Amino acid sequence: MTDKNFDENGEVPGDEGSDAAASGPAPQENPDSTEAQAAEGSDDDLTVDDILGAEQSEEAAGADDALADAENALLNDLKRLQAEYANYRRRTEEQRHVEIARAKGEAAKGLLPVLDDLDRAAQHGDLVEGTPFFVIGEKVRAVVERLGVVAYGETGEEFDPQHHEAIFQQPTPGVEKSTILEVVEVGYRLGEVELRPAKVVVAVPAE
Repeated sequence: MTDKNFDENGEVPGDEGSDAAASGPAPQENPDSTEAQAAEGSDDDLTVDDILGAEQSEEAAGADDALADAENALLNDLKRLQAEYANYRRRTEEQRHVEIARAKGEAAKGLLPVLDDLDRAAQHGDLVEGTPFFVIGEKVRAVVERLGVVAYGETGEEFDPQHHEAIFQQPTPGVEKSTILEVVEVGYRLGEVELRPAKVVVAVPAE
């Protein structure tokens, strides 16, 4: 019996239709894909020089200006803080020196009567070298020197009312300017701080 699906030449009818069905409709291009490819191609064509030389937009320029202003403001604040800190350190250091000098001065003032007693003892010949009293006196003077206390006021010096206290003025022939004739009480100073003025008798020109 002859198969109805085959013709006389042995060909299967409808092959052409199956080829056409297999091939299907022609693919359509995606416009978005085409634009992306074009964009990628344009990026590939850019060079570093092109990017660096590109004209900056007004928005980007404004952002750069704002950033520069912020940096300048921060820099000015930093400089101001540095100056304030430097001034604070200077004031603190000055105040520290003042407090140290004041403390030394108070300690030294308590020793001034002892120094006066030692001076009077030396004038009366009571400070004999080698005696216990002499050794004690030398130790006291060494402590005063370590504190930085300096004695002043000597006979023959020019009288200075800023540092000398005149308890008596003696008109003296041949004297052309006020001169210390006698030191009644030695003066003491600690650095720039005067602990006690020297009490002196002053020789003044005779009229």
